[in-house]
Amino acid sequence: MISFLGKCVENFFTSLRYIKKGNLTIKETIEQAASISYDSMSIALTIVFIASTVIALQISKQFLMSGAEAYVGGFIAVAMIREIAPGFAALAIGARAGTAVCAQVANMQVTEQIDAIKTLKVDPVGYYFAPRILAAAITVPMVVILAELIGIIGGLIIAYFTIDLHPYRYLNSVWLFIQPKDIYISLFKGIAFGIVIACVCATQGYLTKGGAADVGISTTKSAIKCTIYLLIADFIINLIFYI
Repeated sequence: MISFLGKCVENFFTSLRYIKKGNLTIKETIEQAASISYDSMSIALTIVFIASTVIALQISKQFLMSGAEAYVGGFIAVAMIREIAPGFAALAIGARAGTAVCAQVANMQVTEQIDAIKTLKVDPVGYYFAPRILAAAITVPMVVILAELIGIIGGLIIAYFTIDLHPYRYLNSVWLFIQPKDIYISLFKGIAFGIVIACVCATQGYLTKGGAADVGISTTKSAIKCTIYLLIADFIINLIFYI
């Protein structure tokens, strides 16, 4: 696990050097952005929306019983922005797009396409990793912002239909509870999670050896490792900014 992490960090800095040299084209980045975040957006937003409605169902009546129903919106907004939207969206993108990245790179490895790139004096890590890492770092925060908005709206709908909480009171508490710091940290999480997803999954694919059966094995491993590293990254970021 530690050696794999070291390899991920090494590949990340190799990709940064590749980007710094100006070898990356906008077209490549846009294509990867569409593949990583746009194609995963629907499942990520659906998961966050369902999570927000479940939370609203659980807390709305409890808040009403204690006379604190006016704070339902603020509670859900803070939960969405600080943790649920960035975390759930990243896990969904990792499961959907991260495994696809691993499968693509692994397939190139076992079919010797990467060896062919090396013969052309092109750095395969920079060539394959850089556009994916940059695209994920740019677009995952965008999905996170949309997920936060969808999550807050989901809570509003449930609060209205379960405890008849007026949307104005709900949104007023959202406005009162949200702090700019939370939004900035959630965006930072999106960037960090995007880098983790692209780097971990591409590295797992790059290390694949064997044939077609090993591509499937690597894809499964990438999903597991991506989840673990995302949770670790989430814990570290929370530890730095909220303690």
